[in-house]
Amino acid sequence: MTSLAIFGVGKVGGETAFLSAALGLVDELIVYDTYEPILRAQVLDLQHTGIDVSISTDMAATRDADIFVFAAGTPRTPEIETRADLLEANIPVAKRCSEFLQGFPGIVITVTNPMDANNYGLWRMMGIDRRQCIGFGGQLDSARFAGLLREAGIPGPAWVLGEHGEHQVPLFSKTGADVGIEEREAILSRMRGASMEVIRGKGGTIFGPAYHITMLIRAVLEDRREVLPCSCVLDGEYGLSGCSLGVPARIGREGILGIEEWDLDTWESAKMAEAGAFVRDLCRRFDD
Repeated sequence: MTSLAIFGVGKVGGETAFLSAALGLVDELIVYDTYEPILRAQVLDLQHTGIDVSISTDMAATRDADIFVFAAGTPRTPEIETRADLLEANIPVAKRCSEFLQGFPGIVITVTNPMDANNYGLWRMMGIDRRQCIGFGGQLDSARFAGLLREAGIPGPAWVLGEHGEHQVPLFSKTGADVGIEEREAILSRMRGASMEVIRGKGGTIFGPAYHITMLIRAVLEDRREVLPCSCVLDGEYGLSGCSLGVPARIGREGILGIEEWDLDTWESAKMAEAGAFVRDLCRRFDD
């Protein structure tokens, strides 16, 4: 039996639970939320699909789950300028989660913002192997980057590393096209504001995050061993340590099977260093 636990089943967490069940990726869902009305409503809504999947709200059962998705906490709203501004509000939630999951043997996927810092924090507080902690965000950023590249008529694959936030690092060098600094900065500026347009229009991003989280879950459960842009706790990769940051990671049943260190051009290397310094500063809150 394949079991998926999701802590925080609001918009993104609830949609992820539904997609995982609808695609037949899991046999059992363990869902939990501190707000009882939304928890009850999501369970009923899932049951009303008629999908053959076991649904539990027993938080104790999460210890035996194959994958644990941390999606709880204060979400970003139009009043919150950046994801990093959510750190103080969501540290207590991450701490509560880590206390409950000490020694967890499965894979942890961190969604709650600021995701990179929270992924590092869960790793530090849970005391588990860094390969078990996968931060989500790079897949979504890369999908947004792909759309902007198409608009600009720039061919090639779309990869985004760095922070899931203001310090994203789109890899123009991977496209094979000669993209000038001015155009790079203009596209990066649009990427930074991509989620806020959705948040203002409908109150939060749902479909994009939930789809890509589910694809990450699939990569783990099906041992796909494919390279995805994920936030990983770094120990010297890209010259960075003491933080979790978006890098190309090979993902399989055991979590992060390896981190690929790609050659970056001068602009990308500088952006990556800036991202590392910024996120490392946020991560210090979990080292203290």
